[in-house]
Amino acid sequence: MGDTHPQSEITRIVDRVIRERRSIRAFLPTPVPRETILEILDVAARAPSGTNIQPWQVIVVTGAKKEALSKELVEIALDPARDAEHTQEYAYYPDKWIAPYIDRRRKVGYDLYGLLGIAKGERELMNRQFARNYTFFGAPVGLFFTIDRVMGQGSWLDYGMFLQNVMVAARARGLDTCPQAAFCKYHRIIARQLDIPPERMLVCGMALGYEDISMIENTLRTERATAVEFTHFME
Repeated sequence: MGDTHPQSEITRIVDRVIRERRSIRAFLPTPVPRETILEILDVAARAPSGTNIQPWQVIVVTGAKKEALSKELVEIALDPARDAEHTQEYAYYPDKWIAPYIDRRRKVGYDLYGLLGIAKGERELMNRQFARNYTFFGAPVGLFFTIDRVMGQGSWLDYGMFLQNVMVAARARGLDTCPQAAFCKYHRIIARQLDIPPERMLVCGMALGYEDISMIENTLRTERATAVEFTHFME
């Protein structure tokens, strides 16, 4: 039996879910059932990958394990001496910023800190806000994504499609997410705490849960360039 939804309705629903996906920075403590997490990951696993190699591996942390990890990471992040002992394992951002990317980065930072009442130069307040990454912004579920080190650059492209699927599938179920590269700086601690073998590399973390709509940081709406600004047609 075919799908009973008219094509225009399917398009509307899919477009709405994609557009509703946002990085949420304050969550409710409401638990997320394990069955729902597995359902989301099963849907996400339909992402394409070169020759169907499916390079993604996922670790889900909740409860006491999540709290213990968060506690250690926050303590280190707020201690300059201990924090200096840790470095990124791979380059997420460019060494040299150029327009328009640096402008977009600055704007989202100014907009977020402006909502929170944190003025330019208030480094301690900025650091404390950034350290909230390591509590998954209060979300009840933390996800960590790893990849085997032998995999090539193409597998990282595949991984990006998988991560997007995770976030869209979560939104379709009334859940919210925040993808977090911030965890990668502390890959050694995370590997130790979660028994990640040395042949695997941490790609990123992700908070998963229900948005706390009472928190002002969740009113942030980031801008996107329109398709006509980044698209060129050649005939």
